[in-house]
Amino acid sequence: METILITGGAGYIGSHVCKALKQAGYLPVTFDNLSHGHEWAVRFGPFFHGDLQNSEDLDRAFIEYSPRCVIHLAGSIHLRESIVNPHQHYYNNVVGTLSLLKAMVKHDISNLVFSSSAAIYATPKYLPLDEDHPKDPINPYGKTKWMSEQIISDFSFAHGLNAVCLRYFNAAGADPDCEIGEAHNPETHLIPRLLFTAQKKQEFFTIYNQSLPTEDGTAVRDYVHVSDLASAHVLSHEWLKKESTSTAFNLGTGRGFSVLQLIEKAREITGCPIPTKVHEEHFAELPILIADPKKAKEVLNWFPGFSDLDTIIETAWSWHNRLVLANL
Repeated sequence: METILITGGAGYIGSHVCKALKQAGYLPVTFDNLSHGHEWAVRFGPFFHGDLQNSEDLDRAFIEYSPRCVIHLAGSIHLRESIVNPHQHYYNNVVGTLSLLKAMVKHDISNLVFSSSAAIYATPKYLPLDEDHPKDPINPYGKTKWMSEQIISDFSFAHGLNAVCLRYFNAAGADPDCEIGEAHNPETHLIPRLLFTAQKKQEFFTIYNQSLPTEDGTAVRDYVHVSDLASAHVLSHEWLKKESTSTAFNLGTGRGFSVLQLIEKAREITGCPIPTKVHEEHFAELPILIADPKKAKEVLNWFPGFSDLDTIIETAWSWHNRLVLANL
């Protein structure tokens, strides 16, 4: 059974990637320091407790498991936090990636699938966004992802590294089998915060910006189900084995929904009122981000099957209700 090392495999997207790999016949090894992930989410293969900044941890993991590929998801993800605490994001995301790449070269591991982001793009000059759209990230989080992509490109040239950079749009939803799902602390993602309000864990849902140049003044995003993201990682690994080259793919649906549209859909699915309040908090945020997923569909044969808005919110709602019952 072919072994693949997943950095950040105990996290939200990482655990879903591990499940997809296991279902495809691979052995996923989770490499995680549990600073954001959860040991209960490691269910589909071995767990190695390690830190990307520690070269000895990486050496031991590579020697013990001899992976054929690395899927790199570990890092800081909170956009707003990156603005007030850029040091943590640059250190975790850029220095961590450098440390991993150095270890991969040392251990002669040539295939990498990297978790990138739509946050690397400039203010949209056209929509939907394809992979050639200009890059000019407007916040530190996006800058760390774009820097990492450029570093990976340089390692590809210098060391023959083969890499796929997957530019996620908005990951959402939960495992349809309700085995794993989203559990951040603190939780900053929109859909879980909506569902927390439905569960009466919080009094109201806060809308942070209702004066953007969009139809209803709130941000419009392309939401893609986490299980569809996970399948793209499996397909990317299999593509790398055949092609031995490097490229990037947008992962989205080509459809956008505003914050207000999500609120109404969440009310409909949960049957709960979900009270809201507006607290204008302007920060570096693009008004509209919608993917052109044509390249991923044509090259990887990737077709998102769970990314309609109803399925996204229904699976997330089932998961968060399970969290309440399990007291996780």
